Amino acid sequence: MSARTCLQSRIELYLAERTRLGYGADNDAWALHSFARRVQAVGHRGPLTVEVMAEWARCDSQHSADPHTWARRLKKLRMFMRWLQQFEPRTEVPDNTIFGSLPERQTPHIFSEQEVVDLLAAARRLGPAPGLRGIVYETLFGLLASTGLRIGEALALRNSDVDLKTGMLSIHQAKFGKSRQVPMHPSTLDALRRYRWMRDLCAEQSEPDGAFFTGTRGQRRGLPLGDRQVHRVFGELRKQLDWHNRGTHQTTRIHDLRHTFIVRRIVQWQAQGVDIDQAMLSLSTYVGHAKVSNTYWYMSAVPQMMELAANRFESFTSKAQVHDE
Repeated sequence: MSARTCLQSRIELYLAERTRLGYGADNDAWALHSFARRVQAVGHRGPLTVEVMAEWARCDSQHSADPHTWARRLKKLRMFMRWLQQFEPRTEVPDNTIFGSLPERQTPHIFSEQEVVDLLAAARRLGPAPGLRGIVYETLFGLLASTGLRIGEALALRNSDVDLKTGMLSIHQAKFGKSRQVPMHPSTLDALRRYRWMRDLCAEQSEPDGAFFTGTRGQRRGLPLGDRQVHRVFGELRKQLDWHNRGTHQTTRIHDLRHTFIVRRIVQWQAQGVDIDQAMLSLSTYVGHAKVSNTYWYMSAVPQMMELAANRFESFTSKAQVHDE
């Protein structure tokens, strides 16, 4: 393959086929387009090789030195390369031998209540003042923490998706092509009402089809808030707050707010004596998991959940011993 335009056209065809089959392609699209830019930048000619793919995988935006990070990036290319072989038979397909095998899932950082409070307070102080930037990020991070939404789902919200009367969010065609309704806690609803009132007061995106979360500065003013922009701000706040990372990822992530929501909900149910097995399906539906087993994963992979499971087992065995006696 010699021309970037040819590679780009193959990528577009691949993504279109994936979309027609009902798969979400946003994450794949970003990685594949990034790879195409890399191919052009290095002036690669001929069949795509694992060497050029590995070099791309090492050049992530965070300048990671973790082979697991490189392996995850490389994995995003694998399915496309297999598909591409029907047109370009000499295309190579990367495997697990390049950077080693990936663990199935890594343990997330579970935020404490104080860490969430500190995050929202730091977001609120974002300048310049006066301006909307602080309340935009405070509201966005607060929404993620209180509903467990994915960051992409929150940024895709339109004004018409946020029902401030009934307290319901409409999530359209999210991961795995799923849509769902997400009811909100009254305190979350109050925060969204306050944000919407302040945003509309500044005449920012009040149309029903307008983005709910918008940029506030420069050329991005009034436009939908971008994923990279949000991650950059979160990174600045993370450095400022200097959290101790309790997960196995390289650092704490925005996505850990979603993990925290799920874990905290299960812990609260346990404290309230709720039958976890009966409630797990509703939680899985609420957060948009494709399978309830994805929600059960937290019971075996997160330290807080392991402690709960051990306590439940100890309680069960003690009751069994009393019964036997």
